[in-house]
Amino acid sequence: MAAETVTQANIGVVGMAVMGSNLARNLASREGNTVAIFNRSYEKTQTVLDEHPEAEFLPAKSYEEFAASLTKPRTAIIMVQAGKGTDAVIDALTGVFEPGDIIVDGGNALFTDTIRREKAVRETGINFVGAGISGGEEGALLGPSIMPGGSAEAWETLGPILKSIAAVAEGEPCVTHVGTDGAGHFVKMIHNGIEYADMQLIGEAYDLIRRGTGKTPAEIADIFAEWNKGELESYLIEITAEVLRQVDASTGTPLVDVIVDQAGSKGTGVWTVQTSLDLGIPVSGIAEAVFARSVSSKPAQRAAAADLPGPTASPVKDVDAFIEGVRQALYASKVIAYSQGFDAIVAGAEQYGWDIKKGDIAKIWRGGCIIRARFLNRITEAYAENPGLVSLVTAPFFTDVVATAQDSWRNVVADAAHAGIPAPVFSSSLAYYDSLRADRLPAALTQGQRDFFGAHTYKRIDKEGTFHTLWSGDRTEIEAADSH
Repeated sequence: MAAETVTQANIGVVGMAVMGSNLARNLASREGNTVAIFNRSYEKTQTVLDEHPEAEFLPAKSYEEFAASLTKPRTAIIMVQAGKGTDAVIDALTGVFEPGDIIVDGGNALFTDTIRREKAVRETGINFVGAGISGGEEGALLGPSIMPGGSAEAWETLGPILKSIAAVAEGEPCVTHVGTDGAGHFVKMIHNGIEYADMQLIGEAYDLIRRGTGKTPAEIADIFAEWNKGELESYLIEITAEVLRQVDASTGTPLVDVIVDQAGSKGTGVWTVQTSLDLGIPVSGIAEAVFARSVSSKPAQRAAAADLPGPTASPVKDVDAFIEGVRQALYASKVIAYSQGFDAIVAGAEQYGWDIKKGDIAKIWRGGCIIRARFLNRITEAYAENPGLVSLVTAPFFTDVVATAQDSWRNVVADAAHAGIPAPVFSSSLAYYDSLRADRLPAALTQGQRDFFGAHTYKRIDKEGTFHTLWSGDRTEIEAADSH
C-alpha cells in the first residue's frame, strides 16, 4: 500500500500554455507550495516536466487523478482560453471536486461571465473565484498583480497562496481580496482599459515629438528614459524606451519603423468602454484609445483618405520647451485616464454590491501589472485621506499636477491640431477636464431639444419640479410628471 501513496499538492493549475506553465513554475518556486498540473493534452504536461525538471510538479493524466492529488479544500487555478474552454474545464472540475473546494479562473474573463459562473458553481457548494492576473508571461513567472473576487471562505485558503506568488511593492504583496463574484475580473477589466489609454498617450507623445521635432526613435528613447527617472516612472515608459532603441537586424532601421502600424486588441478595452457606457460613466480617454486602435486597423480607409487636405506643419521653434510641454500633457492626461477608470470602479461596485477599496486597488497595481507606476502611491494616499473622494482629479495632489501642467497641455493639444497630428486621448482628456470644471454645460440646450422633439421634460434651476414646454402648441410651460 505504501507504494501507492501519492504526495499531495496544496494548489493545482489547469492549462499548460505559457501563462499556465509560468504560473505553475512561480507557485512551485515558493516555499510551502506543492503544485499539481494538468492539461487536456498530456503531451503539453510532459513538455513542461521535461523543460523544467527543477520544478517539483505532480502531473495528472485525468481530472480524477488531478483531484486526488490535491489536499482539501482542493484549490485549482484555471489558465485556459476564455469562453467555452473555461466553461468546459469548470464543468469537469465540478464533477470531481466536493463542497468547500475552490475553482479559480485566472484568465481574462468578462466579469458578467464570472458572475454567471460563480452563481452556478455556488449551487454545488464549491467556491468559484474570478481572479484578474496582470503582468503577462513575465509577471506570471516572476510575480504578477492579482485581483481575486469570490467568497471570504475561499480567500482564507487562497489568500496565502496568492500572496506567496504576487509581485511585491514596498514590502507588500500586490494582491487583495477585491470583492465577491465578478469583482476581481471587473477590476482587471478596468486595469486593462486604463492600460489602453496609457499606451495610446505614450504613442501620441512619441508621435508629437517625432513629427514635431524630427528626432529619431533612438533620440526619443533617451527622452523617455529620462522621463522614467521622474514622476512619470512606470513600466510602460520603461519599455517604450526599449522598443524605440531596438534596431531591426535585417534592415538596420529602427524596429518601430518596420512594424505595421495597426494595433491589435483582445477586447478588454472594448469591454471597459461598453460597461462604462452601461454604468453612465464617461471614460473618454479609454474610449478614444480603443477607437485609435480601430482607426489604425482600417488600412483601406486610411489609404483612400491619404490625400485628403491637411495643414502644413510648422517646425517647432523651441524643441526643449515643446518636449517638456508634451511630458506635462502626458502626465495630466494620465491623471484623467486613472480618474475615469476609478470612477468606473466606484460605479461598478455600487451597481453590483461590491465593497471595493479604491486605495487597495492602487496599491496592488504598484507592482507586477502592466500599468505599474510611481504615482499609484499618490492614488493610494488620496483615497486614504478621503475615502469618499468623488473624483480623483479633485484630490489636492492631482489638482496641483493638472494646475501646473494645464498651460502646456492646452498648447500641446493646440499644436497637434494646427500640425494635423492626431492626439485623440490628449484632446479628449482635456475636454473632459474642462467639462468637469465648467460652470454651465450646453447640456441645457440638449435637454431643451429633447423636450422639443420627444417631450422628455426638463428641470429648472430656480424651482423644484419637472417641466415641459408645449412646443407644438402655444409654447407655454406646464408642470409634468417626472419621466425618470
